[in-house]
Amino acid sequence: MKTRLTEMLGIDAPIICGGMMRVGTAELAAAASNAGALGVMTALTLPTPALLEAEIEKCKSLTDRPFAVNLTVGVVSTKINYDDYVDVICKSGVKVVETAGRSPEPFMEAFNAHEIKVIHKCVAVRHALKAERLGVAAVSIDGFECAGHPGEEDVTCLVLIPAAAKKLTVPVIASGGFADGRGLAAALALGAEGINMGTRFMVTQEAPIHEGIKQKIVEMDETQTSLIFRSFRNTARVYKNSVAEQVVEIEKAGGDFGQVHELVSGKNQDVAWTTGNIDAGMVTVGMCGGLIDDIPTCAELVDTIVSDAEQIIQERLYGITNAA
Repeated sequence: MKTRLTEMLGIDAPIICGGMMRVGTAELAAAASNAGALGVMTALTLPTPALLEAEIEKCKSLTDRPFAVNLTVGVVSTKINYDDYVDVICKSGVKVVETAGRSPEPFMEAFNAHEIKVIHKCVAVRHALKAERLGVAAVSIDGFECAGHPGEEDVTCLVLIPAAAKKLTVPVIASGGFADGRGLAAALALGAEGINMGTRFMVTQEAPIHEGIKQKIVEMDETQTSLIFRSFRNTARVYKNSVAEQVVEIEKAGGDFGQVHELVSGKNQDVAWTTGNIDAGMVTVGMCGGLIDDIPTCAELVDTIVSDAEQIIQERLYGITNAA
């Protein structure tokens, strides 16, 4: 299955394993890349640039296929010297970077100098257009269904993807709510050149989270996510557990972020990821959890998505146009 995205990145399938804090390790990125997709390591999962350098080298030892590094800017409270992380990425030989959060503008000169293709993740068409003007190679557009931060405009992929594809000249990657071949076929029909999946890759054998969390996502339906931080204008979609319910109640009562900070801390999220206790902390998951019913390897997942999408396109869509 060839698209502008596969041609640009040198990958077999138009699928990206999106960057996920605490989940985007060398092992998962390499497994996704070896499966024919684009695996993405998450830079800030590593607490220092030196550890990121070592993790990139580990990923290189696990795959000879293209992989990317995610750099999410300005959405964590700790003081981070992003220039040091950018320097490590540029010197590593990595040729694809996924940026998210704030604009990648401060780093574009360095990335361009090292011939690194930048994929910027956006939640609005106007942001995507600005990223295109900055010279990014592609835009990943996040619809309201996505895990993490969907923005404040609540536009779903069914509208957001074709709206972006209509105005952009760089490849558009559909993100938010995608978990199977039906989603890939739909994204291509809407004008995207591929899909970005986070939640679906969380529920693979190689994902470095507890099997108990994976099983909870398998068991969930599409209604079992919650929107938190709405009153702080920093909306996040998470699994609807006791922590999310407490945060929503505090917000309804007019509480400030200081009152929820401990509940949603990375420390508590790590407890959930490592122990399988779904109520230990904030668990980031998208609505597409309701579409997930197994825990395959990355290779099995990518193969199934591509083959199912091809079958849908050939038998369902092509069949309809030729039914007469």
